[in-house]
Amino acid sequence: MPKRVETGTVTSAAASKTRRVEIPRVVRHHKYSRILHRRTVCHVHDEAEESQIGDLVEIVECRPRSRLKRWELVRVVAKSTAVDLASLRSGARATQLRETAAKAEAAAATGAAEAAATRGKAGKEGKAP
Repeated sequence: MPKRVETGTVTSAAASKTRRVEIPRVVRHHKYSRILHRRTVCHVHDEAEESQIGDLVEIVECRPRSRLKRWELVRVVAKSTAVDLASLRSGARATQLRETAAKAEAAAATGAAEAAATRGKAGKEGKAP
């Protein structure tokens, strides 16, 4: 019997070398003839850990590797184009804080130099020649 080959989307990559892949399918209700969207969840072995959440992957049936894993990753068909907004925002915030600290440090350094210069002028003006 040939091994089944399916294509699905990675929905979880929390465990090492294991991915959760959802395979969407469309079925018609037997009584009401309504179109239903169903999904099959497969736990996939990813030896090289090359897939990430949102990737479209091709998987093939294999011998049982664990209690849930019955599939192996063949290849990543398409990489995800989703952007992790939380990491982008935290990175932008960190950059903003660094720039603010650098400006404050530069202002403090120039402010200290200006204060020393004005103190030096005040000391000279206070003395009579």
